[in-house]
Amino acid sequence: MYGMSFLLLVLGIVLFIGLVVVHELGHFIVARRNGVVAEEFGIFFPPALIKKKTKSGLVLSLNALPLGGFVRLRGEHDADTEKGSFGAASVWVKTKIMVAGVAMNLITALVLFTIIAVIGMPVLIPNQFKVNSDTKVVSKQLLLTGVQAGSPADKAGLKSEDLIVAIGVSGQTPTTLKSASELPALTKKYAGQKVNIYYKRGGNNYVATTTLLATNVVTTSQKAYVKKVQSATVDCANIPLPKGYLGVSPPQEYVVQKSGWSAPVTAVGLSAQMTALTFQGLGHALAGLGRYGAGLVTGNSVARQNGQCQASSQVTGPIGIFEIFKSGSLLGYQFILFIVAYISLVLAVMNLLPIPALDGGRLWLMLATRGVKRPLTPEKEELINAIGFFVLIGLMILITINDVQNFNIHL
Repeated sequence: MYGMSFLLLVLGIVLFIGLVVVHELGHFIVARRNGVVAEEFGIFFPPALIKKKTKSGLVLSLNALPLGGFVRLRGEHDADTEKGSFGAASVWVKTKIMVAGVAMNLITALVLFTIIAVIGMPVLIPNQFKVNSDTKVVSKQLLLTGVQAGSPADKAGLKSEDLIVAIGVSGQTPTTLKSASELPALTKKYAGQKVNIYYKRGGNNYVATTTLLATNVVTTSQKAYVKKVQSATVDCANIPLPKGYLGVSPPQEYVVQKSGWSAPVTAVGLSAQMTALTFQGLGHALAGLGRYGAGLVTGNSVARQNGQCQASSQVTGPIGIFEIFKSGSLLGYQFILFIVAYISLVLAVMNLLPIPALDGGRLWLMLATRGVKRPLTPEKEELINAIGFFVLIGLMILITINDVQNFNIHL
């Protein structure tokens, strides 16, 4: 890890924790403003690592499970009646308290997207929202998405997320790459020759020297490598046999663009676009879980594996987020800020859904019981939230296992 990229990795992690703080701060502020006493402000979920009690009696805690955070309010059961308790507050006050975290994350996402639009917005999705008349491309670079083991690129030290700038032979002016389509023709031109590859990593410029393959064939070692990878993954991994003279996956164009007066408009439009994609991803994940469950019940291993792949490809956990930040740190601060803004938006969306143990689950449960005029007893409320919490922990364990496999992490 290089100096600047390490700082960006740390920045990403700090900002991610900041999203948890911002979310819980929303609950805390609204609760205090409406006369509900906050007893504990926690970052992440217990067991507790550090606890400190303030003069006002509020307990501040840092906990072990990086699944979010919490504000523990006095009398959190809906049936509690003690003065200053959450249960004694009106339905409107309770709704405001539970929605406050969502509002804070949404505001954070909009502010970050606005800032990014001004300083440089990475284009990371097809047809990414922008105001054409007020948006200009400020940089376009080629991002390596994969490097084949044992290939000339691998021997040169190139890695995924490197930005390839130019290729040339010694004694000649290197050819600057302006689009991904130029790379195959250029490597074919220099097939079998020793070349210099100019690239960027973590904001620094590097030059690597390697000898390109003389023919565009799939070697025996490449076939063995792909067979090994495929045997360790589910059927839907869909790993193609690599071809080419350099040994890299087709690079993606990493474009950064800036906006002026339209930055807030871009933030709103992009947030709406990303929210729609989030719901689309959730739909695919649920469909995948359904196929996995059906395959499990019927004993159909193909359906089970394909369902697992479909579901797991749509979600990630703390390890996956760390890996994204680690890779993104090589692309610059704009990428890190973009991912943090998107995570903030996802937190807002997820906490509006009726998922037990999350804000949305508690909100919809309260509204539903009030709607049928059958409030839950404290025991039933605790049972429902406990079941939701343990299901959430179970899913997080599965997601973490999936992240370890997807990102090829050795523990």
